[in-house]
Amino acid sequence: MKQDFTTIPSIIARHPRKASSLIMILQDIQKEFNYLPEEAMRKTAETLEVPMSKVYSVATFYNAFSLVPRGEKLIRVCVGTACHIRGSKVIREQFENELKIKPGETTPDMKYSLEVVGCVGACAMAPVVMINDKYFGSVKTSRIKQLVGKG
Repeated sequence: MKQDFTTIPSIIARHPRKASSLIMILQDIQKEFNYLPEEAMRKTAETLEVPMSKVYSVATFYNAFSLVPRGEKLIRVCVGTACHIRGSKVIREQFENELKIKPGETTPDMKYSLEVVGCVGACAMAPVVMINDKYFGSVKTSRIKQLVGKG
């Protein structure tokens, strides 16, 4: 299925045409498509008159950006020290079993992507799972089906 990228110019046009707008534009593109399509990065580089290498450098430096399509729901399992001690490995494994994917992968229906992250900054709630921008604390394996909408 070919994706419709006709909204790219209007996304870019929301921002000033200067290099300092690069991150904000990439964030808006990421929000629209759940990843940064190459076509969008090229159009951004052209519009801002910055080298494509600069756009690519920014896009690959920040973990929030993805160069490959991600699911509608991005599930991040924290594996920082507090979460690790409180069982995040088992939580991650349960998500893998439930979704039939490994970290860094997306379900074939493009509904879910699974990632592990070093820390989400919510250690008091460990183990923590983020789904898109929402935090879930003190997660137990019995809650995984509910979190992926199957329970």
